[in-house]
Amino acid sequence: MEQATTAARQAELKATEIQVPVNIVILDTAGYLKFFVRMDSAFIGSIDIALQKAKTAMLFRTSSEMVGEFLKPEAHAYGLSQTNGGLVGFPGGLPILRNNDIIGYIGISGGAVPQDLLIATAGSTI
Repeated sequence: MEQATTAARQAELKATEIQVPVNIVILDTAGYLKFFVRMDSAFIGSIDIALQKAKTAMLFRTSSEMVGEFLKPEAHAYGLSQTNGGLVGFPGGLPILRNNDIIGYIGISGGAVPQDLLIATAGSTI
């Protein structure tokens, strides 16, 4: 709980600094919800996106953006995006690392894609 709180707090501080209200999801290494923050004025529709970004990162133990490379039409993995309850292949989902070990996953949604990535990155290392 302490590590999840730290990751979420670091992300929230970055979001506040750049003035972008977001939804912050922290999953444990098994993909279960550990912590959730909906900042004031964050889009309700972005809650599920944040969750799916974190889940996508967890399923493949890499960034949601990296998974997105396999979802592109030219990757010839038609239908992959529909597996596992739906994958999100754009930035904002990352493994959370502590001493180079994955201890959880973070998903951010509510800002523009580069903003979500910046905020997720702030919470991805504790």
